[in-house]
Amino acid sequence: MTFSRITGLGYYVPDNIITNNDLTQWMDTSDEWIQERTGIKERRYFEHGKDTNYSMAAAASRQALERAGLTADNVDVIVYATITPDYFFPGSAFLMQRELGMDGKPVIDIRQQCSGFVYALSIADQFIKSGMYKTALVVGSEIQSSWIDKSTAGRNTAVIFGDGAGAAVLQATEDPHHRILSTHLHADGRFAEDLYVKEPGSSRPGRTATAKMIEEGGFNVHMNGNTVFKHAIVRFGEVINEALEANGFTSDDVNVLVPHQANIRISDYVRQQMGLSEEQVINNIQRFGNTTAASIPIAMAEAWEQDRIKEGDLVCLAAFGSGFTWASALIRW
Repeated sequence: MTFSRITGLGYYVPDNIITNNDLTQWMDTSDEWIQERTGIKERRYFEHGKDTNYSMAAAASRQALERAGLTADNVDVIVYATITPDYFFPGSAFLMQRELGMDGKPVIDIRQQCSGFVYALSIADQFIKSGMYKTALVVGSEIQSSWIDKSTAGRNTAVIFGDGAGAAVLQATEDPHHRILSTHLHADGRFAEDLYVKEPGSSRPGRTATAKMIEEGGFNVHMNGNTVFKHAIVRFGEVINEALEANGFTSDDVNVLVPHQANIRISDYVRQQMGLSEEQVINNIQRFGNTTAASIPIAMAEAWEQDRIKEGDLVCLAAFGSGFTWASALIRW
C-alpha cells in the first residue's frame, strides 16, 4: 500500500515584531489585558513592499523542500490554505507556483480558515494514497495585519492575529510505520456568522467597497467569543479522540500535540483534558499570535527544529475555526 509521509517542514515570519505595548498606540488595551485573555505577548506584521502572502509561502516552501532534499521540480501538486489571498482571484497558490518556477503543475486553493492546513494536508494525503501524485507541497499562509480593525472597537479580535507562513512536503512511502495515519474533517455552517468577515461579497450590489459597507463594519472581523470558545473546547476534544480511536490509541500514547494557535486558554484546557504535560503540547502563540492557516505548520516546523518532534513519535494535529470547521491528523513520525 502507498501512504504519505512528511519529509520536510519550513516556515517564515516577518521581521516586524509588534508587542502588546505597541498596540496601545492604536487602541485602549494593555499587555496584561491581552496576555490574560489570550496568552499572546507579541506577533509579527508583514512589511509592505517586502512581504506578500505568496512570497512568505514561497520562503517557507523553499525551506521545507531543502529539508526534504528536494527542489520545486520534484513537486507534483500544491495545496494552499489561506483566508487572506493577495488577489480576490486567482488564488495565491498560482502566484507562489510562478515564484517557485513550477509552471504547469496543478495548484489547489482552499479557504477553511483556522482548520485550513489540516484540510490541505488531508487533501494531499488522499492524492498520494490514491497514486495520483507522489510529492505534494502543503502550505498555510496569512497576512492579517492589513485588514484587522486596530481601533478600540476592534481590539477583541485585533490583538489576536499575526502574519506568517508554514509549509510541509509530503512524499509517497510504503513504510507503514512512519506516515500520516489518518485525517478527520468536519464542518457546521449553522455557525458561519459567529466568526466571519462579511465583505467583500458577491451577493451584494456594487463592485467596490461602499461607504455603507465600511460604516457598518462589513470589512471587520465579527466574533461571538463565547460561542466560539464553547464550541472550540468541545470540538478539539472530539476530533482528537476520533483520530486516536480510529487508530487504536488513547491519549496516553500521544507524544506531541500541535493545536491550532487560537488562544492559550483553549490549548491548556485541551492539554489538561488529555492528561498531557506542558512539554508535550506545542504552543508558540505567545510570540506569533494566531496566524490562522499558518499556525499549525509554523508550530510544527519550530517543534521539529527544537527536537521536540522525534522519529517514532505519535503526533496529533488539531484545529478549530470559523465556519465552523474542525479537523485532526494523526501522524507516526
